[in-house]
Amino acid sequence: MSAPPVARHLTVSGLVQGVGYRWSMVQAAQRLGVRGWVRNRRAGHVEALVAGEAAAVEALVHWARQGPAGARVDAVDVADAGADNLPEGFEQRATV
Repeated sequence: MSAPPVARHLTVSGLVQGVGYRWSMVQAAQRLGVRGWVRNRRAGHVEALVAGEAAAVEALVHWARQGPAGARVDAVDVADAGADNLPEGFEQRATV
């Protein structure tokens, strides 16, 4: 019997817009096999919802704390989240 999936809501602040952060997170999420989405927020941070096996989700949270080359991550706030209505894969969404 496998463990139930976990879901986390991430708020990433720092220099995380205009540096390929969302695109890079999609690539990392696909490699790890997690579901969810990532988007820019007009306030200047990046928001993401990730779900999957606990180890894969934690690996993506770890990646989020580093980000891609060119990004400067000051903080990643992580909160438990529901995994309802997630896409089958991992997608980049429009800025809100």
